[in-house]
Amino acid sequence: MNMTLATLLLVNFAYIGILPRIFFKKDGRYNLMWFVTAAPIFLNAGVLFCQLVGLIQLEAYWTLPMAAELAVVLLSAFSIGMISYTMGTHRIPLALWHQTNDAPANIVTWGAYKYIRHPFYSSFITVQLASILFLPHWIMFLGMVGCLVILNRTAAREENNLSNSNFGKEYQAYMKTTGRFFPKIGA
Repeated sequence: MNMTLATLLLVNFAYIGILPRIFFKKDGRYNLMWFVTAAPIFLNAGVLFCQLVGLIQLEAYWTLPMAAELAVVLLSAFSIGMISYTMGTHRIPLALWHQTNDAPANIVTWGAYKYIRHPFYSSFITVQLASILFLPHWIMFLGMVGCLVILNRTAAREENNLSNSNFGKEYQAYMKTTGRFFPKIGA
């Protein structure tokens, strides 16, 4: 196991893990939906950590060629960069996910949001993909599928709330020009 790549991925997962402490409003609580959303990310981070320290010995489905190692680095760098870029885009911290007090005060359509409606989620998906490339095992695939399902559901709920807010028309127009998790080609 490449210790440098494993460390990079674990740093990436840790950066995601500390987001509630360093960026989001402090008036939120970790409710059930927060844990459901975080579970697939915690799963892959935990499996990767346990594999690294020798607590488990998962047999990978393939050996990591040099191109895949480079892809792991690029994907993880993208994830870390996107998290930082997204935090820098906001003028004020957001409500912690799935809170009753997360009514929008404005619509952010600049910075990272100029290209992607949910750049934090995009970075979470990207590190999950990098972790699968690094440790291709069904448990890691399970984490990725869980992440995609719950983030897609969460994003749809957030988009519905924004579409029905005072900013509804503006947000619906914005949705036509940007992708949910990845840039919309040709927009």
